[in-house]
Amino acid sequence: MSDLERENKFRSMREAACEIFRDALANASIARGFARHVNCERGVLRVGDDLYHLHSYSRVFVLSLGKAAHNMVDSLSYQIGPSREGIVASSVQPAAQIHGFRYFCGGHPTPNAESMLAASAMVRALAALPAAALVIFLLSGGGSSIVEKPIDDEISLDDLIATYRALVHSGAPIAEINAVRKHLSAVKGGRLAQAAFPAQQVSLLVSDVPDSTPDALASGPTMPDSTTVEDCHRVAQKYDLLKQFPQSTRELFERHALEETPKSDHPAFQRARWWPLLTNQTAIREASSAAERAGFVVHVDNSCDDWDYKSAAGYLLGRVRELRRQCSPLCLISGGEVTVKVTNGGVGGRNQQFALACVPEITGENITVLSAGTDGVDGNSCAAGAVADGTTGDRARARGLDAGAALEKFDAYPFFKALGDAIETGPTGNNLRDLRILLAY
Repeated sequence: MSDLERENKFRSMREAACEIFRDALANASIARGFARHVNCERGVLRVGDDLYHLHSYSRVFVLSLGKAAHNMVDSLSYQIGPSREGIVASSVQPAAQIHGFRYFCGGHPTPNAESMLAASAMVRALAALPAAALVIFLLSGGGSSIVEKPIDDEISLDDLIATYRALVHSGAPIAEINAVRKHLSAVKGGRLAQAAFPAQQVSLLVSDVPDSTPDALASGPTMPDSTTVEDCHRVAQKYDLLKQFPQSTRELFERHALEETPKSDHPAFQRARWWPLLTNQTAIREASSAAERAGFVVHVDNSCDDWDYKSAAGYLLGRVRELRRQCSPLCLISGGEVTVKVTNGGVGGRNQQFALACVPEITGENITVLSAGTDGVDGNSCAAGAVADGTTGDRARARGLDAGAALEKFDAYPFFKALGDAIETGPTGNNLRDLRILLAY
């Protein structure tokens, strides 16, 4: 094979990986999730197996929060009509606003002033609802920072941001991060459900957390909390967080002043239901179908969910080399998220860091690696992720780029951007965790 033929082959594999990712995004959309699980006819709303006679309630109030908040409220309004009221909080501005809804632009990955205004508005609105009301919660990933109100007034916005940064950069998996967030918040860990009591409640979920911990989604504002104060102290000790927290947060831990969140026996959950519309498994299924249509033999392996990115890279590359001895062309798909403990302040995110870690390991091999977030935003960059292959190292050196230095500085985005291998979708209005797509022949 000539050098030109080899380069064309690698380019076509990079394009194939990107096309599989794009197809998964399109087919795991909010609109399709609502079409499958939500329907409203003659004033009767069906959510999963439940029926709600909307005209029987004194008020129907909608709260939508997270990165998918706009698409979720648009899809719900398409089903039940626009003549409703509520609050929408997302990290991006909507293309258009629905009459009767208040809109807030909260921060992500750290809260901002609008995050706190949104939380206060939600708590006030819910507290005013009668028992004869129905509250429809639309929850999606990113809600933890997009809507936030500290449990202690001594925690300022600046202190809250510093606390979030310490948690996000700790290398802890999302469930452990959210255990701490819940107990520091007046709206998380079931406390929005508590504020809505005694109204009837139903939560529709677009999930960016492991299926086994649904109450970690947006830090579980409407669900019984499965985590405890003891868990918070364990996480803080495990990741040496207290010295990184600002004084106002640290003192709550040192004084053992954290309050327990509502559990499953709390009255707020007696008239509450929760329905997942989309999860990471949805994205995995759609990516698998796209890969099969493209002619690949597909294997799925989610074993490395919540692993450190270097360990995950080593494991998945080992699996690819093992599997391609049995079938070709091969597509290995892995869902979930990897963790990164950030020690330097570059530009990138966990997906690009994972892809960059693979570069020296696959140089010269017929392996292509794509890692990207379904929300379209990876860390502090404007990319969803990146794609790398056996030519990436050589192409980088030809441009004077140092993969090892970029990896050490957590500065993956400029590296992949310069090569044209950063995946830039823009915010997708969805959030179903990450996809890693590895191709080999």
